[in-house]
Amino acid sequence: MRLEKPLAPGATIGILGGGQLGRMLAMAAAQLGLKSHIFAPEIDSPAFQVAFAHTMAGYHDYAALENFARAVDVVTFEFENVPGDTAAFLEARCVLAPNSAALKTAQDRVDEKKFIASLNIPVAPFAPVEGEDDLLKAIDIIGRPAVLKTRRFGYDGKGQTRILADTSPAVAWADIGKSPAILEGIIAFEMEISVIAARGWDGAVALYDVPENAHENHILRTSTVPARIMEETNAAARVMARKIISALDYVGVMGIEMFVAGKDLIVNEIAPRVHNSGHWTQDACVVSQFEQHIRAIAGWPLGDTRRHSNVVMHNILGKEARKWAEYASLEKTAVHYYGKAEPRRGRKMGHINVLTPRQG
Repeated sequence: MRLEKPLAPGATIGILGGGQLGRMLAMAAAQLGLKSHIFAPEIDSPAFQVAFAHTMAGYHDYAALENFARAVDVVTFEFENVPGDTAAFLEARCVLAPNSAALKTAQDRVDEKKFIASLNIPVAPFAPVEGEDDLLKAIDIIGRPAVLKTRRFGYDGKGQTRILADTSPAVAWADIGKSPAILEGIIAFEMEISVIAARGWDGAVALYDVPENAHENHILRTSTVPARIMEETNAAARVMARKIISALDYVGVMGIEMFVAGKDLIVNEIAPRVHNSGHWTQDACVVSQFEQHIRAIAGWPLGDTRRHSNVVMHNILGKEARKWAEYASLEKTAVHYYGKAEPRRGRKMGHINVLTPRQG
């Protein structure tokens, strides 16, 4: 089902998921005069705090989903682990953007790698793993070191383990819960970058400047714009992103992570949603990735992606959230907190964007 005409202010955006991304999407929708209705099972969902309406129910509560579909004008999601049957149920009853096919592709690491490779875009060497025997064969093909990841439901380093020269395949298989998996060759890369891409119902594509991303314990720590890359790399990244988002007939914002390895550019993974490495757009661009996503799914013209400042986005993790007064006292710094009560270790509690004048 496709959107027949642009949604006017006063329409309602349905959002599956109540985390910080849903929260920031709801705030962006309100800026455009659009209401938001959050559907999530957690009572303490941060997005509930800022939404026009919310439904607290499980993703397999089909009666609640039916009522939700009737109450909104379009449905989107803030995380990629929405159950596939939930997406299909809603897609049969209302407009869903991005589409369930794009969601399905991004949810399965093997399908994702095959899809990207089918576009003649480089990916790391990989092999599917369904059991310990498969793992042994995959190690023979891929070699060591390698990383074993669950095919589904992994994020921020969860659901994966490295296979080094002395790693027991049996132990590695047990470490990921003996779940269907993928073995990937480890890429020797100089840096990770990403492209935040948007596509509208009319096929128009808009791309933001490329950030350089640094991780700590598998969690994004900073995104710096502009990235320290050659113009050829920048141009290639944008071509790859445009090809991926168009091939999926995608509507909305997508994050595409890539490795820079010398002159080579290798796509790591795609995220069918607004992305942590795009949070810098809130303060360094006229139109943020969150507003852009709402514009896209609501049928509005895509907004201006040009950057007016250089910026470094820092994630606020765990107990660092207690330093809110320190962050608030910094010059040229915008502070964003997510309304989470418990600052658990490694939990994303907020972020700051530190701006400097753009050079050139």
